[in-house]
Amino acid sequence: MARRRLFRVNENMKYDSNRFADNNTFINGPRYSVDIPIYEEIKDQLPSPVWEGHEDAIACYYKTWKIGFGNIKKAVPEAGFIADFIDTAFNGFLFMWDTSFILMFGKYASRIFNFQKTLDNMYSHQHKDGFICREICESRNGELWHRDDPASTGPNVMPWSEWEYFSSTGDLERLSRVFDPLCGYHLWLQRNRSWPDGSYWTCGLASGMDNQIRMSREYNEKISHAFMSWIDACAQQYLSASILIKMADVLGRTDEVKWLEEEQELLKRTINNTMWSEEDAYYYDKRRDGSLTGVKTIGSYWTLLSDLVPKERLDAYVAHLDNEEEFKRPNRIPAIAANDPCYEESGGYWCGGVWAPTNYMVLKGLEKHGYDKLAHEIASDYLRCVVDVFNREDTVFENYAPEGAVPGPGNARRDFVGWTGLAPISIMFEYVFGIRADAQNKIITWHVNLTDRHGIENYPLGDATVDLICEARKSSDEEPKIKIKSDKPITVKIICNGKNYTIKA
Repeated sequence: MARRRLFRVNENMKYDSNRFADNNTFINGPRYSVDIPIYEEIKDQLPSPVWEGHEDAIACYYKTWKIGFGNIKKAVPEAGFIADFIDTAFNGFLFMWDTSFILMFGKYASRIFNFQKTLDNMYSHQHKDGFICREICESRNGELWHRDDPASTGPNVMPWSEWEYFSSTGDLERLSRVFDPLCGYHLWLQRNRSWPDGSYWTCGLASGMDNQIRMSREYNEKISHAFMSWIDACAQQYLSASILIKMADVLGRTDEVKWLEEEQELLKRTINNTMWSEEDAYYYDKRRDGSLTGVKTIGSYWTLLSDLVPKERLDAYVAHLDNEEEFKRPNRIPAIAANDPCYEESGGYWCGGVWAPTNYMVLKGLEKHGYDKLAHEIASDYLRCVVDVFNREDTVFENYAPEGAVPGPGNARRDFVGWTGLAPISIMFEYVFGIRADAQNKIITWHVNLTDRHGIENYPLGDATVDLICEARKSSDEEPKIKIKSDKPITVKIICNGKNYTIKA
């Protein structure tokens, strides 16, 4: 690989003041260094899924962890890293976007290796005005993108990643440390990536969906913002503000986030009044003349996760995910609707490819609004395709084709753990099995959909370790028989066939 030019922080540069970045304790902070876990030695410490008759899915689960643990690296001080980390598995750079999603399955093995500290290396590279580059070199001092490049940073999903970790572990100390750098980064984006109406811009590379064609051909889809308001960037900023406000509430710092509440009001009004098509029942990117692009990108569904969609719009908006002409393809969910002229049946990277991070985002959004049955169907279809490919290839891929159980075209990387670890770990646990955690309140919610014997042993919930088993049922109408064992008092809420009941363990 050719040696890439890197950019470094200019200590003599004049920066805008940023009170939150000033409080960033990761800059020149203490180092986190441990003995790198060896997979064969720690395998028995992992959560242990049980799924009778689906031994191939279980094998895929363990192979994914094996690849993932093989990607853990020691921090190189010369690169300014302060924590041992899991590599993005792409090009020798740590990615903001990829890392945030990798950690959403890494949380399940945080007792073995604290994967979440990978983001410490992003925070340690924060500039004085709050900027954080989206790609940081792992081997030497420098960032891949100049701060003024449209492709230099984003997407802003680190707050979501941190909140998911907190929900799983209840780690209040970490929440307290990450709050300031996250607020500082959000403030930088507000100052440098927004339009006068409060909406946000990005570009293909900075959105994470590199080659998706969402603009007219006169612009370069990878590096141009095309003077558009980007629906995913807008919704991600709204989500970031929501999570930072929740963090502030937990930390007793609510007086410091009034600016975020004000931004939310403006963003919600702008998105719902100017980026929604009543005719199509869809949120689109907005051109600078106020017209909508009409491109149905999966990025639109960040609005669902961000809780931006008015109740009266939900059913029509969600219906696109169950429409065979759009997003309900044999492998769900393509990155762009199948009836878009730029859709490629092979996947074409982000022109129809099926990706773990965007699937996980959509599933989380469906969960938030009570579309649990659809979330289970989508997750089951997707996991089935991932496992079918695993059965042939003995690995997982960066992305998959939407028209069947095959990897994306030649540029889809093998052994991508990488964010594809989400599929046989988080998506299997949370949406196929239906087991979701709230460590702060010591609650597990279990949506029982399967009739096979299934569950998870050695499941981590904060400082508790739990075994959860549902016995096989003859039909989905039969009441489930649940066995729960925990070494600490917890509550398990069972939801099945429209009935809810609670088990104390």
